[in-house]
Amino acid sequence: MQRRSLRIEETLVKAFIYFSVICVVFALFNILWHILSHGVGLITWEFISSYPRDMGRAGGILPSIVGTACLVALAVAVAAPIGILTATYLAEYAGKSGVMRAVRFSIDTLAGVPSIVFGLFGFAFLVIFCGFRWSILSGGLTLAFMILPVIVRTSEEAIKSVPYEYRECSLALGATKWQTVARVVLPAAAPGIVTGIILGIGRSVGETAAIMLTAGSSLGLPTSIMDPVRSLSLHLYILVSEGVSFEMGYATASVLIILIFCVNLITNLLVRYMITKRMGAGAH
Repeated sequence: MQRRSLRIEETLVKAFIYFSVICVVFALFNILWHILSHGVGLITWEFISSYPRDMGRAGGILPSIVGTACLVALAVAVAAPIGILTATYLAEYAGKSGVMRAVRFSIDTLAGVPSIVFGLFGFAFLVIFCGFRWSILSGGLTLAFMILPVIVRTSEEAIKSVPYEYRECSLALGATKWQTVARVVLPAAAPGIVTGIILGIGRSVGETAAIMLTAGSSLGLPTSIMDPVRSLSLHLYILVSEGVSFEMGYATASVLIILIFCVNLITNLLVRYMITKRMGAGAH
């Protein structure tokens, strides 16, 4: 009787899990199909490579693509080294003191702060106080502040997941603590660290509120990091919210989805290659 009730319980749990997966997949494909079916047909080389005309009702999105790339590149260039070094310190050197618990709690809190709050901070501190104006520099630094907690936490967990035997073997061979961390631990944790960076990129690519308050909304092609730009997500928001052109909005959204898909695909291939290379090196 008890075994029968356990089997029934297991069957119900499995059914609920399968139902949840189906709901998620259905919602995802429904959203993607709705956007891509309306927008992919409007994507042409002219749309990708030309400037917008008539406030975005015609022309293309080249400045927005370049602006998005500049903002994300600056954010990752600032946040990734700081985040990895911070995670390394927290995982390898900090210990479990009360101060470090407070630091970890603060990082977790920052990860949940709404983006508009980061945008307000960037506007008050970077745009006005520092005098950077609406620019790539202000927007990129604001995005760096946003994605930094994500990179720190995912990198710390990746470093902690490296077996402690790796550290013991390295130290037993005469390596110093830093040599062990730099040449053994971090390479072994690289797939997880890269995943954290990609999560940060995904958040920064789709950001709108913080960009609107710090990077401006210029339709021109930037020539320096002090120039204002309009990202793809902000361009999409303006096209739809102000009723400029829903057709161009669908096309811009389709380009944004395709870009994120390509980034995730390349990242998965890179992580898979790193894992395969690591396993091959371990076999030798």
